[in-house]
Order: sequence, then C-alpha cells, then structure tokens
Amino acid sequence: MENTQKLQEEITVLEAQLTGDMFADMDIKDKIHNLKMQVEGVRPMDSYIECVGCGS
Repeated sequence: MENTQKLQEEITVLEAQLTGDMFADMDIKDKIHNLKMQVEGVRPMDSYIECVGCGS
C-alpha cells in the first residue's frame, strides 16, 4: 500500500509539470503511463512477461 501511495504522489508531481505542448510533454506522459501501469498491475496485451516485456 505504501508503494502505491508513493507512485500516486510521483504521478501527481509529473502531472503538475505538463505544459499542454504535446511534444514537450511526451516524455512526462510516458513516465505517467508507466507509473499508472505499475499502480494498476497492468501488463501489455499478449505479453507473458509483466510490464518489463513492453520495454517500459
């Protein structure tokens, strides 16, 4: 539970850095996506390896 809270806090910090410029925000949005996948325990479709399989 503590790890999930830290990930949520990290997501909040990253979301506050978004500028609205798609190209400038691309790396930040990628980091947010990867953190949300960790929080939700999601893995890529057709992957037998947990999230590491997608190269995130």
